[in-house]
Amino acid sequence: MNFKNYFKPAIAITFAVAVFFSSCKKNNEEEKILVREITGTKGIYVLNEGSWGNANSTLSYYDIEKKTVVADFYKQVNGTALGETANDLKVYGSKMYCVVSGTQGKPQSFVDVMNVATGKTIRRISFNSNNDGYMPRYIAFYKNKAYVSRYDGIISRIDTASLSIDAELQLKNGADNAAALEGLAVANGKLYVTNSAHTNPIYSNSLKSKVTVIDLTTFTKNKDIEVGNNPVRIAATENGDLYVITWNDWVTFNEPTLIRISSATDLVVQTENNTDLGAINIVKDQAWATKDIYNSVPIIKSINLSTGKLDKTLINYEASFGSPYGITINPFDNSLVVASMNNKAFVFGQDGKVKYSFETGINPQHAAFNYSYKYEYKIF
Repeated sequence: MNFKNYFKPAIAITFAVAVFFSSCKKNNEEEKILVREITGTKGIYVLNEGSWGNANSTLSYYDIEKKTVVADFYKQVNGTALGETANDLKVYGSKMYCVVSGTQGKPQSFVDVMNVATGKTIRRISFNSNNDGYMPRYIAFYKNKAYVSRYDGIISRIDTASLSIDAELQLKNGADNAAALEGLAVANGKLYVTNSAHTNPIYSNSLKSKVTVIDLTTFTKNKDIEVGNNPVRIAATENGDLYVITWNDWVTFNEPTLIRISSATDLVVQTENNTDLGAINIVKDQAWATKDIYNSVPIIKSINLSTGKLDKTLINYEASFGSPYGITINPFDNSLVVASMNNKAFVFGQDGKVKYSFETGINPQHAAFNYSYKYEYKIF
């Protein structure tokens, strides 16, 4: 996230804005622009997946100043339940996007777009047919477009102004198709999508061993990159590298891996074996990964982005906290929110120590941040 957002008022509705327009240009060389800059974190949203089949996903909110939490903040604000199997939560601009997967055989799938400052729903974008859901999974953003992965092998593109689906890309191609699309990330003007296919009853390497590359200028498929079986999680670095986590599929009992891909060449440049990782999050030079949630010893490790290897265990995460289910870096202060299967969230400082914790809903995953801002005019 950029910490400075620049905008000009569209019409002169106050004297101050009128003055701004009258003085914004000097000799066609200088322009005065209102700058919004983050000054702090007001609160933390935590998306709770819930328990499968019970339609009990929730969105919790922790007020940092008041030190209070509302466990089902979404229902309090919107007067209705969030839904079944909420899976991803991201902020883009002033809006927060929540991907609710639903379950197969029921029309329960949508993307809920909220005002990030209030949690109030702006629009729910349906991902359903008359009697089934397309099971959207993850969301990523690029140039005022949102890209959503789906279990039916389709990438949907949402226009972030109209909040409507304006294009779809089917990645299925005969027998060698894309099924159960999971994590996705943007690098170098391209979208990288993991093809897990773990919902397919026939475990085929050709189905499960790919990361698909999509050109975002044309919204067309470029190529497939072969990786380890069952790729599920992916994150991008500032220099254009992609880190992919593959999982054991419990049939071939393949070795889980951490794969590094270069977006310059779209080739695998490094493979770390037997990593057994669950979640991953990368922001600027900070990169963290958790051991798989079924690991007997909860571990959170950093990733050295120069070497591509798991690095030190800097986060002092204790077994009593429960298994870490999701991790989210706060780009403002580099603190780390760890969502625990004990239905709590722990916030760690850069020193690896717990700053505070709070209760959440069932199976918390992703966090998002509500910031405070200051505004001032600057000349450019």
